Amino acid sequence: MTMTALASEPPAPFRRKQRLGFNTRVSFNDDAGPAQGLIEGIELFKAAERLGYQSGWAYQRHFDHYLSSPLPFFAAAGQHTRHITLGSAVIPMRYQDPILLAEAAGTTDLLIGGRLELAISTGANAAFDAVFGAADTDARTEAKRRQARFLAAISGEVLHTVAGPGQGAPEGTELRVTPHSPTLRSRIRQGSASLGSALQAAELGIGLICGTVQHDHAEGEAFGAYQARSINAYRTAWRERWGTPPPPVAVAASILVGTTAELRERYAAYDLERRTQGIGASRPKGALKPAAPANQPPGVQISPVFQGTRDQVTEAVRNDPGLAAADEIVLFLPPAFSLAENTRLLADFAETVAPNLGWSPAL
Repeated sequence: MTMTALASEPPAPFRRKQRLGFNTRVSFNDDAGPAQGLIEGIELFKAAERLGYQSGWAYQRHFDHYLSSPLPFFAAAGQHTRHITLGSAVIPMRYQDPILLAEAAGTTDLLIGGRLELAISTGANAAFDAVFGAADTDARTEAKRRQARFLAAISGEVLHTVAGPGQGAPEGTELRVTPHSPTLRSRIRQGSASLGSALQAAELGIGLICGTVQHDHAEGEAFGAYQARSINAYRTAWRERWGTPPPPVAVAASILVGTTAELRERYAAYDLERRTQGIGASRPKGALKPAAPANQPPGVQISPVFQGTRDQVTEAVRNDPGLAAADEIVLFLPPAFSLAENTRLLADFAETVAPNLGWSPAL
């Protein structure tokens, strides 16, 4: 099996959407402060559950006006919800101690009744090495090493056997992460921005969630086309590696259905901001300003914004190859939007567009 052979296979036709989710940065501004941002984050998860959303995701971002430590937040939000899954999208493994993360993840999953879904990534920001400490190898190699260690830990594997006295346990004791959540590993996903990371997820036997940034695409290849190619490669590689149907694939996207003229104008302005400022668009008051917001790093592109009327958005989603190939759509919420704006966005999409995609709300 070669990457070339996988890439040449045609994308799947439109798939009924089994689940609907959202992705929030749990942002805060300088006026209200971080405590209010966290409270409103929990309220957003509660509102989404009432609307029938099956999943809620929070983005981890360090040293800015966003959520930096998702697991304590999920433990809290889980006490205010009953059914919706709570997931990270994504946690960069380069900056995690894999054993401590496994302990925190197991604890959180048990506290919220087995509703934790962790999306992890092997990408890295070299600027953070000065804070988290440099590695002996390159950042991606180190991230993959920590990812493997984390997966072993949450699987209940023996991490160490006590070899002698003075280690706090009798000689011969096999050390495993506790508390252990036996089903957690089945809810781990790879956050994918490239074909290579999608294939890596299949090899590891973990799920896949495709985000709003990608790289390594062919010159001139549209965002959705490359996304569909990666998803198709993942499913093919999974079947060849494991001999079973692959798990459902989630795709995050900026989708804003304007049910009024005022909302359509608001969403069109966000679309323009996203196209001109890229990943620096929609920042809450006080958030860090990118050095060059109009310029993306070489070889990187961000997903389009799907905005307009109900019919326009429905047609655009159905015709986008990446969204068509997904089993689950995750709405990427503009970080600077208020709780009321995001709740309205979720409600309008669930009520006017999602049913046309085959979705049914959670009961």
